[in-house]
Amino acid sequence: MRRLLTFDALKWGSFTHSTVYTALLVTVFTGPDDVKYVLGWAHGLGWIAMTIASLAALRLRVISLRLAVAVAVLGGIGPFFGSAEFARVAARRARIG
Repeated sequence: MRRLLTFDALKWGSFTHSTVYTALLVTVFTGPDDVKYVLGWAHGLGWIAMTIASLAALRLRVISLRLAVAVAVLGGIGPFFGSAEFARVAARRARIG
């Protein structure tokens, strides 16, 4: 399980979820209903998957509580919170070495 729940895998999952959410926001105003339907389901299932993965990664000490909250709790409002927090933590890790 630990091999699947790496920091990088979770980070790219979060960025992918944010991309799907962005596409959903754009299509809400301009897109056809079937595209909105698919993107809506992809966003909902993506948020559930990211929440479960983040809680498991938290338990395995792969990510911090702050990052898990950004993904699981604030991600219900918008997945950009989790993606921004992943970017912040990745930048901090790069600075530290």
